[in-house]
Amino acid sequence: MLKVILIGAGDRGRIYVSRMPKDKFKVVGVAEPVAKLREFIKEEYQLSDDMCFESWEDILAKPKFADVAIISTMDRMHYAPTMKAIELGYDILLEKPVSPDYNECVAMANAAKEKGTKVLVCHVLRYAPFFMKIKEMIEEGKVGKVLSVHHTECVGHVHQSHSFVRGNWGNAEESSCMILQKCCHDMDIMQWLVGSPCKRVHSFGSLGHFTKENAPEGSPERCDKTCPVYDTCYYNAVKLYLEDEKNTWFRMAATKKESPTNEDVKEALKTTQYGKCVYKCNNNVVDHQVVNLEFENGAVASFNMSAFNEGGRYIRVMGTDGELSGSIGDMQLDFFDFRTRQKTSIDLENATASNSIVGGHGGGDQGLMNALYDYIAGECDGEQLSNIAISVENHLISFAAEKSRLENRIIDLKEFAEELGLQG
Repeated sequence: MLKVILIGAGDRGRIYVSRMPKDKFKVVGVAEPVAKLREFIKEEYQLSDDMCFESWEDILAKPKFADVAIISTMDRMHYAPTMKAIELGYDILLEKPVSPDYNECVAMANAAKEKGTKVLVCHVLRYAPFFMKIKEMIEEGKVGKVLSVHHTECVGHVHQSHSFVRGNWGNAEESSCMILQKCCHDMDIMQWLVGSPCKRVHSFGSLGHFTKENAPEGSPERCDKTCPVYDTCYYNAVKLYLEDEKNTWFRMAATKKESPTNEDVKEALKTTQYGKCVYKCNNNVVDHQVVNLEFENGAVASFNMSAFNEGGRYIRVMGTDGELSGSIGDMQLDFFDFRTRQKTSIDLENATASNSIVGGHGGGDQGLMNALYDYIAGECDGEQLSNIAISVENHLISFAAEKSRLENRIIDLKEFAEELGLQG
């Protein structure tokens, strides 16, 4: 059984430890500055007081006392605890993105390599049955040589308002740019499916809707009944966070409490951005973006990220012998075989989790934890997993896409790496 310490007990951290098979992992320590979240982990996993810490510095000041460190702090807080955990000899499960600073990404990957540390990055889509089946069929030669991929990330308009406008990831200077924070999953998936390094990137996008210019005339700073569109606004915080008591994820995020009361939610709406008019927050990340990619083997891919939809991920993989298409939310793939001219549907019977914003990425969260155990236990070599070396290479695509968007030019990945001073 592998012993685990959790550094960062926010939403993702709590989800990861909850998905760990109990016969394979045991939580033995936690570091979390928010007392209510730290207390929840303490009670849930029956930890003693001396195994609960307010900061990563405190827990990593102790000699190594576990096998694995799960690091799920905010994006800009990944580097220091990861480097310290590597120094101490922990193997690591690291929340994505690795870092908003690409040089920090490289430094972490190099440190892990030098130390012989296993670091798995949480690109959970790789472990979802939907994408695993696509990869399997490509590897089996069912679609022939993959030449084109069209992939769409439908963020969902309410999810965008919660996480990327009002929430922790709305401001790039405080977290990271949208194409890295939200879509490094998708950059990783496209490269993984194509099976070739990315060569060139071109991208367009902007913050087109969630801006002060689009605020309804006469709307207050915070959602309340004085707003002229109170009854019709899709993003009414009172309705989303307070009146919808079943929306536990939103309520927990706003209050930073595991089981918030209505009074807790009311206080959060008065004092945090979660109660602000969605058009009057400090957000600056894009709400729609497209990325075109060219790979070294000649394949091309187009990626479309948009907030303005219900939500979900859709993909079409086009090869020389067939075409795969589907939605991870439907848990079904359609395959058109050029050889037989027949179209068949493939049901993914084992994929029972949804791809909603609370649903576990189509079974990927559970799959990630199973893969982590196999990787740490030496039951797989990590070549097909999202180890930090592979993840950092694919992070470069996101950094290049943002550079392309801002500078309105095509980015050559090798030249970009040289600009960053990277070797090889």
